[in-house]
Amino acid sequence: MRLLVVGSGGREHALVWALSRSPLVQAVYCAPGNPGMRQARRVPVSSSDVPGLVAAARDLRPDLVVVGPEDPLEKGLVDALQAEGFRVFGPTRAAARVEWSKVYAKELLSRAGVPQPEHRSFDSPEEAVRWVRSLGGRCVVKADGLAAGKGALVCADPHEAEDAVRSLMVEGRFGQAGRRVVVEEYLEGEEASALAFVDGECVVPMVLAQDHKRLLDGDRGPNTGGMGAVAPLSHLPASLSERVQREVLEPAAEALCRDGAPFRGVLYAGLMLTREGPKVLEFNARFGDPEAQVLLPLLDCDLAEVLVAACEGKLGDVRLRWKPKTAVCVVAAAQGYPDSPVKGQTIHGLDGPLPQNTLVFCAGVDEQDGRLVTSGGRVLNAVGLGPDVRAAREAAYRVLGQVRFEGMHYRKDIGLRAVQAAGVER
Repeated sequence: MRLLVVGSGGREHALVWALSRSPLVQAVYCAPGNPGMRQARRVPVSSSDVPGLVAAARDLRPDLVVVGPEDPLEKGLVDALQAEGFRVFGPTRAAARVEWSKVYAKELLSRAGVPQPEHRSFDSPEEAVRWVRSLGGRCVVKADGLAAGKGALVCADPHEAEDAVRSLMVEGRFGQAGRRVVVEEYLEGEEASALAFVDGECVVPMVLAQDHKRLLDGDRGPNTGGMGAVAPLSHLPASLSERVQREVLEPAAEALCRDGAPFRGVLYAGLMLTREGPKVLEFNARFGDPEAQVLLPLLDCDLAEVLVAACEGKLGDVRLRWKPKTAVCVVAAAQGYPDSPVKGQTIHGLDGPLPQNTLVFCAGVDEQDGRLVTSGGRVLNAVGLGPDVRAAREAAYRVLGQVRFEGMHYRKDIGLRAVQAAGVER
């Protein structure tokens, strides 16, 4: 098979890496990709350029197109490619609405009876401010539309909450994406990411993962696109995954079918594990980033076979297998991320062999005069594998002792919560 992967970040590098290992795959193309993706042939078309991507597919004639980021899903890339007769792994624009409209996702969950925080949606900043005051200010203010994973503002008091509303709805911090907002109650608990392959109504869950959204150690600082991840969450009961499938993923997939928008792709539920049980904070319509970077190295079966089965409505015949290991991903970010990342810094340490049981997936990377340089906020993903989370953490951080660039920063506590919860010594 010839495959075309759409996107340029660490998630797409992980997809390219996993798909290139399949004996079914003859060649992998990536549009636009990045220079660190040695396993792919790059196609110079932006992932948000739907007409350009359709034209590229006409030229390449791939047997399967895999859409990585959320932006082309919202722009209707899957619909456009399917209209040309291409087989595509990813949801249509209507099905991807679970991600690109927080308001729609909340309504869908309500109709499906899926547990979620108390919430309200607002078109008026004055009405939103009144409600956050009634909550005492401790809440989460979310942009309705896509905001590159940064559109959820966690507020601790009325002043922060009112500032968040004004920032999104009046000052236009995220443009049109924030002109409508969802305000929800603040929940206590541990977060988890539940991803599943879906081919309509058949839902095949992956192992649970955990993202680390905040910029700084101890879950402090602003929300980012994700500073690291760990999988699986061995300190949680095995029954939790079955409960999430039964109470969250399957009802959501069924509700999308009832809405006339059957979901085919990766459905991702961001969860808060409360005392009352798991509650959905958000839905994504694709692999998470950096969750893909820990899930795909653990997958012990042919990813290409799984994606084709999802496209053909044959996921019921698939049995996922997982390596008996743990994976930890640590994101190395550029100075100034997430607001104003510094670009053009030379990346050192990628030309030699990596430490044992490690991988590096490139994200915000470009090439100048034969050198890899930083070109975005999240630059590299250092992934470590091990028999437990402690060993996987140590492996991931060993990579960051070798790979470096000026201004590089990263969290030092990725996976530490899982270590402590599992009772494993540091």
